[in-house]
Amino acid sequence: MQLGLSSCPNDTFVFHALLHGLVDTDGMTFSPVIDDVEALNARAFRSELPVTKLSFHTFMKIRDRYELLDAGAAFGFGCGPLVVARDKEIDLAGARVAVPGLNTTACMLLKAWNPSIAQIEPMRFDQILPAVQNGSVDAGVIIHEGRFVFVKYNCTCICDLGAWWEQKTRLPIPLGCIAIRKDPDLLARKHALEKVIRDSVLYARGNPDASRPFIRSFAGELDDDVIDAHIALYVNDYTLSLGEEGKRVILQLEQLL
Repeated sequence: MQLGLSSCPNDTFVFHALLHGLVDTDGMTFSPVIDDVEALNARAFRSELPVTKLSFHTFMKIRDRYELLDAGAAFGFGCGPLVVARDKEIDLAGARVAVPGLNTTACMLLKAWNPSIAQIEPMRFDQILPAVQNGSVDAGVIIHEGRFVFVKYNCTCICDLGAWWEQKTRLPIPLGCIAIRKDPDLLARKHALEKVIRDSVLYARGNPDASRPFIRSFAGELDDDVIDAHIALYVNDYTLSLGEEGKRVILQLEQLL
């Protein structure tokens, strides 16, 4: 089956073993579709991929077609998007603010944090920091490895949207999830697929160097320290299971839609 995932180190780390036959896949075979998360969001709106990574914001909009998997998510504390700009005193109400896609959780959080922002410009996540640096936009919402390198682009953090969410809700922040299309034959394999993903995560944790060539072939930031920090932040126990706390977070998300 086709499996959509992003090119970011947390996804390639999580799914490396599953894609390379290093864990028992219970007879399932996978063909990876690796793309920017907003591109995967767009494909999900068209119901193209049977199993795919999604922004939680997108998942909330297409729950009639996709069901959440309990494994594989990017979810936790201290890992939210950052609003950055060159000028810490910027007036965001009149600023052009780049976001990594209109259907991303990052965009949803930005609007919830500051509803006065009127000029929101969608842009690939890896183009946002250069755009802020060269003045193409006034500010940007950065995700993934951008939080580790934004100072290299002469940017300053205006708001940590993850910290804002945590203070507001006392809950972990939901960034990305894995969802399965609601085809009867696919749903019949849902629990088996969740186990395969968990086994892939456990293999990756137990053999952290095994996936490094695969990760580096896709990573936008090739510095090993950045890759390690990225994985440590976004791959955690919630990646193994969202659990009951995940259900509470989804209820909280519904209030932002």
